[in-house]
Amino acid sequence: MKKDSAAPDVTGLIHHPYTPPSGFEAPQPGVFKASTVYFPNVAAMRQREWKDKSGYTYGLHGTPTTYVLEERLCALEGGAQCVLVPSGLAALSTVALALLKTGDEVLLPDNAYGPNKALAEGELQAFGIGHQLYDPLNPADLAARINPRTRLVWLEAPGSVSMEFPDLISLIKICREHKVLCALDNTWGAGLAFQPFDLLGDGQFSVDISAHALTKYPSGGGDVLMGSITTRDPALHLKIKLCHMRLGLGVGANDVETVLRALPSMGIRYQAQDDTARHLAHWFSAQPQCAQVLHPAFASSPGHAHWQAICAPQGRPGCAAGLFSVMIAARYSSDQVDAFCDQLKLFKIGYSWGGPVSLVVPYQLHAMRQAWPAHLAAGTLVRFSMGLESVQALQDDLQQALQRALPV
Repeated sequence: MKKDSAAPDVTGLIHHPYTPPSGFEAPQPGVFKASTVYFPNVAAMRQREWKDKSGYTYGLHGTPTTYVLEERLCALEGGAQCVLVPSGLAALSTVALALLKTGDEVLLPDNAYGPNKALAEGELQAFGIGHQLYDPLNPADLAARINPRTRLVWLEAPGSVSMEFPDLISLIKICREHKVLCALDNTWGAGLAFQPFDLLGDGQFSVDISAHALTKYPSGGGDVLMGSITTRDPALHLKIKLCHMRLGLGVGANDVETVLRALPSMGIRYQAQDDTARHLAHWFSAQPQCAQVLHPAFASSPGHAHWQAICAPQGRPGCAAGLFSVMIAARYSSDQVDAFCDQLKLFKIGYSWGGPVSLVVPYQLHAMRQAWPAHLAAGTLVRFSMGLESVQALQDDLQQALQRALPV
C-alpha cells in the first residue's frame, strides 16, 4: 500500500492568533526583522507613508529597530533626520549619487579618505561629474576652486592618515557665500569631539550633511559594517532618502542591534582611547626614531589651533579620538618601517579603527597626495589606532619593536 506523502498541515502555526501583550520595556530595543510588512487593509496600504517615519511599508524603508537607531544618531550628532547604509563608504557614495548629476563638480580635500577620492576618479567621472582637490589648510584655495559647476564640497576633520585639522568655520563660510552644499565625513569626531550641526555652540555654523562610518566608534567591536547620513534640512533629507530607496540600500537588523547595544558605552570608550592615544603620542615624540607626531591635540600638529577652537574652547581638554600618526625619520627605509610594524605583538596590522584591539598601518603617503605637504617632515608615515589594552602594555610593545627593527 502506498503511504500518504502529504506534509503535516502547519497553517495554524503560521497564522496563530496570539499577540503578546503591550507594555514590555527593557534596556535594549526589540529587534524587528522584516522584508514584508503587513497592512490591515488595502486602504491602509495605499495611505501609509514611510518617508517621514509615520508608518511601515517594507523592510528596506525601515522597521522599529532601524528607526530607533536613526533617531539616536540624530541625538548624537545634533541632526534632525538620518538614514542608515551598509558602510561608511556607502554613506559617502549615496550623498554623491543623490546630489550630483552630469556636468556637476565636487570638491574634496587633498587629504580626504582615499576611497572617496577614488569614487570621484572612477564612477563619478564616468558619469560626467567632475572633481577637484583643494588644500584643506588654505581656505583661499577652496574659494578659488568653487565655480558655477560646483554643487558639493566635502570636508574632513582631521584629514585622513596625516591628521591635519582644517579651519572648518572658514571653509563653511565659503560654502555659504557661494551657496554650495558642504558635507562632512564625521567619523573621527563621531558626534563626541564636536557637534557638526552646531560647531561653536551658538547655532550659527553648521554643515549641511554629516556622513558617519558607524563601523568605527558607534559599533566599537570591529565586527559591524554600517554608515549613516544625517541632515537638518527636510528637503535635503528627502533627496537623500529617495536616492537611498532607489538604490535599494538596507542594513541587517542584527547589525543595528549590535550598534544600539554599543552606543551607551561609546563615550567611555572614546575617552579611554583618546587618553591612550595622547599618552603614546607624547611618548613617541621623545623617541629618536620619530621625526614628527601628528595628533590634533598637540600644539605642533598642523591645524591644532582649529582643533582647539572647535573641540577644546576656553582651555578645556577637549576630545581627539584614539588615532595618531608618526612620521618615522627618513634615514629609515620603508622596508625597515614595515619590519617595525611586523615586530609589534599587541598592535595588529589592519584597517579601520574604534574597536577593542589596537591597530597599525604604514602608508606610502607620497602616492596619496598631489604633492608632499610642506607641513610634514620627510619620512615614512605610520598610523596607530588605540584599542582598549593597557597603556603600559602598548608602550612596551612599541618599545620592543623600535629596538628590534629601527635601531638608533
